[in-house]
Amino acid sequence: MATKYTGEEIRVLEGLEPVRQTPGMYIGNTSKDGYHHLLWEIVDNSIDEVINKHASKVHVTLHKDGRSASVEDNGRGIPVDMMAKYKKSAAEVIFTTLHSGAKFDRGKSYAVSGGLHGVGAAVVNALSSELVVTVKRDGERHELTFQRGTATGKLKKLGAARGTGTTIKFSPDDDVFGGKIKFDPAQIIERLEAKSYLHGGLEIVFTDETQTPPAVRTFIHPQGIAEYLR
Repeated sequence: MATKYTGEEIRVLEGLEPVRQTPGMYIGNTSKDGYHHLLWEIVDNSIDEVINKHASKVHVTLHKDGRSASVEDNGRGIPVDMMAKYKKSAAEVIFTTLHSGAKFDRGKSYAVSGGLHGVGAAVVNALSSELVVTVKRDGERHELTFQRGTATGKLKKLGAARGTGTTIKFSPDDDVFGGKIKFDPAQIIERLEAKSYLHGGLEIVFTDETQTPPAVRTFIHPQGIAEYLR
């Protein structure tokens, strides 16, 4: 039986290390539900842009391998300017720092929010073997890539872009989830359809590339809950 208990035994987990050490604290578990929870967090972030009237459409893609997914919105685009305090781009800070985001000061960037208030994006990044963020903003297209929560390089400019928005592609980490779980298209469809009823006017497009040819479904209910009740 271990009896030694002094300050030498105290560990302080920094950055995203606590998420990888104890993922259940953040996503509930590392079974099928936790696996899908990563997708819900990214989808909710995009829907926050919609309910704050900065976007109108969210496109969710389940890729052919069944283990990676992308979420794209036509919102404002995640900020990419440098944060002097951290000497990193705002995008990198958001995806690598817990409790970072613009949802704490209500009424400024977001009046309402359905996500985890600055935790979701970083948690998804920490629990993904790879995550790629592509941002269209201020006439430019930017890209930032991560592996298991760590940026693999600096934010890159990819050239001119029309419009604005954010695309996030990620693959849940097999080291965390055991390597046997895949995304369930039926579960995704059920969730996305429910979201389309909850937010009247939101258009969600789901593309399932695990099917041949890829199956595409669009959910849009202008009258929201009223349509569901009927």
